[in-house]
Amino acid sequence: MINMKEKIINGAALLGTALSLEQAEALCRYYDILTERNRSVNLTRITEPDEVISKHFLDSLTPLSLGLVKGRVMDVGTGAGFPGLVLKCAAPAIQLTLLDSLNKRVTFLREAAEVMGISGGIEFVHARAEDAANDTGYREQFDTVVSRAVANMRTLSEWCLPFVKPGGYFLALKGPLAETELEDAKGAIKILGGKLEAVESIEIPFTELNHKIAVIKKIRKTPSQFPRKGGRSTAIPIEKAYKTRK
Repeated sequence: MINMKEKIINGAALLGTALSLEQAEALCRYYDILTERNRSVNLTRITEPDEVISKHFLDSLTPLSLGLVKGRVMDVGTGAGFPGLVLKCAAPAIQLTLLDSLNKRVTFLREAAEVMGISGGIEFVHARAEDAANDTGYREQFDTVVSRAVANMRTLSEWCLPFVKPGGYFLALKGPLAETELEDAKGAIKILGGKLEAVESIEIPFTELNHKIAVIKKIRKTPSQFPRKGGRSTAIPIEKAYKTRK
């Protein structure tokens, strides 16, 4: 019977990513602490080994196939660390910032990174995206920003694009409705300084899932009024807010 480490390595290879035995072992330790801490902190509904491998670990590796995860990387709304911690494990050269609004999750992320042996080169930030994006230490400072299934594309773009430096990329890991969400968000993405370059479709190994990655390039600076704080980012469309400000 194939063991967990072998399945991680084989699945990653199917996605075009070569993982060492040591990296697979680090992800196994991640699984152990994830399922242990999940009993006291709400981290994930997915806990079975095979499902964690495919729906969390392998899904989190998919952005690596694009060749755009490099330099200074931020994971917005990282939750239990997906995709950020998995990307850092597979690509240790990146400088990773994990951003989440819940302190309990940030505490877990610190512990998980230590257990995995990858805590060097990771910054842990407890903050809302709307607040952190107006901090000069984070605004337009990242080569790549990733986020997985946090919100619809319109809202997610407002939260994430302000972190991306011009010339960098925002990679949104989405499900089968990605194109519909992008059609609704295209005006907002343009105002926020982004340009949709592609929607990549990737099959997740060992499943029948076909996930999408929206590849958005930052072509100019985000207007200073974005992101808006609190409920304003969802209550009023970006296009209307921008026209009002102008």
